[in-house]
Amino acid sequence: MTIRLTDFPKLYCPFIRQTFKVNQTQHADIGRKYSLKHPEVYLVVNQVNPGYEWVFEDEETFAVEKLNGTNIKLETDRGRLIALQNRLNPIDPLQIIKGKTYILDGIWQAAQKGYVQETGEQAGELIGPKVQGNPYRLANHLWYPFEKAVADLCYRSFQEHARTLENWSNWFKEHLFSRFFTKLSKKSETKEMIFAEGIVFYNLKRKSQNKTWRAKLRRDMFPWYYAGLEIYDYDSRGAGTSEDQEKFD
Repeated sequence: MTIRLTDFPKLYCPFIRQTFKVNQTQHADIGRKYSLKHPEVYLVVNQVNPGYEWVFEDEETFAVEKLNGTNIKLETDRGRLIALQNRLNPIDPLQIIKGKTYILDGIWQAAQKGYVQETGEQAGELIGPKVQGNPYRLANHLWYPFEKAVADLCYRSFQEHARTLENWSNWFKEHLFSRFFTKLSKKSETKEMIFAEGIVFYNLKRKSQNKTWRAKLRRDMFPWYYAGLEIYDYDSRGAGTSEDQEKFD
């Protein structure tokens, strides 16, 4: 199959990030827990990534839960699925033997819920049993379009506090619960809560002006996330650059 759809644009962090070494012995013991291939972590420092001042200064910026899955883009024509891609990897929906049928399962589940448009391109996140360890404990896969996330997974409390590294670090560590999972637990009456992977910043005014209008921030970009690992020379005020942005994301 040939590539038919464009890749979903890469999202960057609104803070500069730097690479920091960690204790090698501790990394050997628990590095796998944090999916660290090397004894180093890539963390935010308290400096704005040039070009992302709007995240902190523009009142029209808002925050939406970042679902922990894999990016899937699709195209439909009068209710028929005519193209399907995982980033730039085309997926044949007719390949049912040794194919990625779990992705199709997520699309069918989404279609039954009315998430799939009859005609057009859509991008979204596939979540479920075979994706990222299934943090939402779903019995079936589900493709969740980004436009639905903007409508239903927005954090209203984001507008109530100063936009600083310290505030966001405290928020992410103690209070950033998954809105998607919370909605599920309310239906099951368990009232259980889990932490969100992070947030995506949106600014639709900037989108209409053809400017950069999205950014991301995850819990694993903060040092406290790596409990049990000694991080060397970390100073959130660090004088870093964004040269390593492609290295870990």
